[in-house]
Amino acid sequence: MLKTTCQDSAVSQTDSENARPLPVPKAYLLAEVEVTDSAAYEKYTSAVVPIVAQYGGEYIVRGGQTASFEGETPKGRLVIIAFANMSAAQAFLMSDEYRPIADIRHKNAVSRIMIVEGVIP
Repeated sequence: MLKTTCQDSAVSQTDSENARPLPVPKAYLLAEVEVTDSAAYEKYTSAVVPIVAQYGGEYIVRGGQTASFEGETPKGRLVIIAFANMSAAQAFLMSDEYRPIADIRHKNAVSRIMIVEGVIP
């Protein structure tokens, strides 16, 4: 049985024998961001934080030092944001609140954004 709640945009399955929710894996938004205009990009970084929080996101990595061991070195800063599940991460990226802020990033950086589902707890 599939159950959807509007409060947290979470989708969980229920174990029909025990009538308890099955664990839902967290989702991680991964971003590689090569900033082209640092001053203008600051507007993005300050505006995005409360929107991430509004959608239940928690920063795990936000542009810290990197060390590459295999493959190409990232072209910019790396960001990892944890969300309760895939639906919550997608809701953030497609939200009315985030879209105008994303435009700031698009104009002032070259980005790769993806969402990956974590392991089931």
